[in-house]
Amino acid sequence: MDVDAARLIATSLAIGIGVIGPGIGIGLIGSKAMEALGRNPEAEASIRTTMILAAAFAESIAIFALVVALIIKFVV
Repeated sequence: MDVDAARLIATSLAIGIGVIGPGIGIGLIGSKAMEALGRNPEAEASIRTTMILAAAFAESIAIFALVVALIIKFVV
């Protein structure tokens, strides 16, 4: 296996594994937010704010995985 093939495999694994967690996390965040809205519709504003903030934090992990994958592909 040459260096270019190993670099492409490492890039694929970095982004592939790196977005599994945030994808599941954002799905759970949305699920629990809908469940909370069903139980307490009056708290919609605070639930929505907390949900968007939590989704942004989860998405930042996926962006970090993308940056690592790009570094592996183009720098290393």
